[in-house]
Amino acid sequence: MKLINPTSGIWRAFTTLLAFATLLPSTLPASPAMEKLLFVLKTKGSLTQDEYDVLVAAMRADDKATDTKIANANAAPASSGGSSGLDKRLAQTENKIENLENTILNTKGQVEELSRITDNTSPSTMSKTELDALLADKWYERLKLRGYIQTRFSSVLGEDDVPGVSVPNDAFVSDTQSIGIRRGRLVFSGDVTNHLYLYAQTDWMAGVGGVNSLQARDLYGDISLDPAREFRVRLGLSKVPYGFVNLQSSQNRIALERPDAINSGIEGERDLGAFFYWAPYEIRNRFKDLVKMGLRGSGDYGVIALGAYSGQGINNADRNGEPHYVARLTYPYEFGNGQILEMGISGYAGRFVPTVAAVGGGTPTFNPRGVIDRRVAINAILYPQPFGLEAEWTWGEGPQLSDDLRSISNQGLQGGYVQAVYRHVFPNQSELLPFVRWQYFDGARKYATNAPKDNVEEISIGFEYIPYPELELTVMYTHGTRTNTNDTAGLYREVQADYIGVQAQINF
Repeated sequence: MKLINPTSGIWRAFTTLLAFATLLPSTLPASPAMEKLLFVLKTKGSLTQDEYDVLVAAMRADDKATDTKIANANAAPASSGGSSGLDKRLAQTENKIENLENTILNTKGQVEELSRITDNTSPSTMSKTELDALLADKWYERLKLRGYIQTRFSSVLGEDDVPGVSVPNDAFVSDTQSIGIRRGRLVFSGDVTNHLYLYAQTDWMAGVGGVNSLQARDLYGDISLDPAREFRVRLGLSKVPYGFVNLQSSQNRIALERPDAINSGIEGERDLGAFFYWAPYEIRNRFKDLVKMGLRGSGDYGVIALGAYSGQGINNADRNGEPHYVARLTYPYEFGNGQILEMGISGYAGRFVPTVAAVGGGTPTFNPRGVIDRRVAINAILYPQPFGLEAEWTWGEGPQLSDDLRSISNQGLQGGYVQAVYRHVFPNQSELLPFVRWQYFDGARKYATNAPKDNVEEISIGFEYIPYPELELTVMYTHGTRTNTNDTAGLYREVQADYIGVQAQINF
């Protein structure tokens, strides 16, 4: 397929030829349409402002001359010779229109070729030379815009609101807030060159200090080390490859929020770092299909992942000069009947510097180099076709406030979750996904002030209904016990509560 480079001399010659062909006398004036075409070419950068002005002026002058000739011809007696010349001119004009239509169809095919260049999950079918020629100096044309909005209503059930109940990653579960926008995400992404993939995600409703604000959630570049893009290095702010549910997008997750045991290791799921990913071309496509087919995959974070990151959490600078290190191994195995089972193991290690404040008459002390923080996690995911089962468990040690509230040291922890789901697709392609999830955590919440001990045991039941791809509706009821790790008085009481969440998610 021959490519058109809008900045090349050939394309400018074609544009000029097309303009002058249109300027030839015709029985059907086309000034408005032609002016619009020239304006589009100018906007796209195919014509300069001077070229545009000259062509439009020449076209308008010729139109006036043509109108005068037509008026004179209508006033003069018709002759066989004049009629023959008019027929010949009409035939020439029709031939030019046919050639223009063929050119437009050819250009449409090139645009469709460009539309296939969407992300870093598979290499383009175009060669490097062709791609560079087509999009020279126009890398921004490769970027896509997408996103989602989650509007949520939550309520603590009972005659009176239960005081002190708090869910670290869901501020809507409280006795002071009931409705709002949980997430408002915009994502810009695309292969800007053959070796560089950019990804930028913002959250317009991020909670910072109890106030909604605009926050960077992801900002990184993937550098491909081979033509097939099986080997990549990711630099910037991105998700840390630990566990499964932490990597799964909130846009794809069925339950309203992530379970505490896995998420407490890396709240916000992201950090500043450098990561190496490897996966065969076929498996990269499988990771991609698990999301596109509605099976709730985690996305492509490689079969093997290695990396180093700050360790202090999303948008926080390092505080001890020592990075955390992480490694992950996972593989989605496809059976002969199409069922897919993914199993993985991951772990991280480093030193975490907690945030402290006065509590119980004093301020807790800790090793200024940071407290030992390390975990390992295993996961097994049977994707819903139609029945699905998801389970993760983690063990390790991390920062924890002592019983006397005087010091913070590394203590043991463990926990995880099990979730069952059934996916039913109706004939009209709408979906219903009932689910049940049990979660447990016995450890500490290191990101909370003073790293207090956190005990969680809950069971949730709910369903998600998808009438069409642009809208997802979720209802989830939860019963259980959890520690109030946000207790400013330092009591850190365990609270038994029942609460319900209703969410409408808009995808675009």
